[in-house]
Amino acid sequence: MKILFTGASSFTGMWFVKALSEAGHTITATFRKKQYVGMRGERVATTLDHCHPVWECSFGDEKFLEILSEGSFDLLCHHGADVENYRSRSFDYLKAAQNNTFNIQKVLQTGIQKILLTGSVFESDEGVGSTCAASAYGLSKSITSEIFRYWCHVENVQLGKFVIPNPYGPLEEDRFPTYLAKTWLEGKTAEVKTPEYIRDNIHVEPLAKGYALFAKEMAHTTKMFMKTNPSGERGTQGELTQKLSNEFSKRWGLPCPFTLCKQTDYFEPLKKVNTHPLDIPWDETKALDELATFYQTRYGN
Repeated sequence: MKILFTGASSFTGMWFVKALSEAGHTITATFRKKQYVGMRGERVATTLDHCHPVWECSFGDEKFLEILSEGSFDLLCHHGADVENYRSRSFDYLKAAQNNTFNIQKVLQTGIQKILLTGSVFESDEGVGSTCAASAYGLSKSITSEIFRYWCHVENVQLGKFVIPNPYGPLEEDRFPTYLAKTWLEGKTAEVKTPEYIRDNIHVEPLAKGYALFAKEMAHTTKMFMKTNPSGERGTQGELTQKLSNEFSKRWGLPCPFTLCKQTDYFEPLKKVNTHPLDIPWDETKALDELATFYQTRYGN
């Protein structure tokens, strides 16, 4: 397929573009900026091996509409989303949803017939656990999803939704596994403050392969709406900590101690997990080798 992709500078976006390219698709990726630095800059550099970039272009703006109108794309993958300060309880969910869906009617009237929207397990009514959105960011994604579903129905455009759980892997942002790795490589004991949270942790490699397979499925269906909730390893954050401690310790030859604190913060739902186990061939041992090397190279002494 010929695909237009937003959000390729993100952690999962980089991996999704790579998986789509390796599946034989031709990718045009839009980037909001001309230059990126730090971890995001490294991801963009990797992404450029798998796509044709369009710089300084945001979803729904005039440049985006022009590209979409003239490109004869088979699929629009809208992976990009407003995420600045997304962990904050004061995250501006309405502004984020507005930006995520900017000029959506004009986008849908360019002739595009299929859209693949990335969702989050932290939205309301997604996955298993609380039916309420887990955060203000999750709320923004919930609103975004409803807006897309409504207007795709009105404009008779096929919509697919790929709901992401808790991914981890090389070139991720500072997420929980990164905190653990940094702490252990500094010779310290990791403190796990929310060990009781039940989450759906998944390595980004099988997740990306699942995304490419879902895109392929969309190409061969006439269903007007389809959705998948890919699941990895469902368990507590304490159990994930134990696993990563074991895996990294034997690869680094270092102790990876941790303390499971008495959890007092239950702001997020106790349980938020996806429902569709991924049946994707992949080499977990090799992937963990690469992840351990990535962390050690970046954060080791």
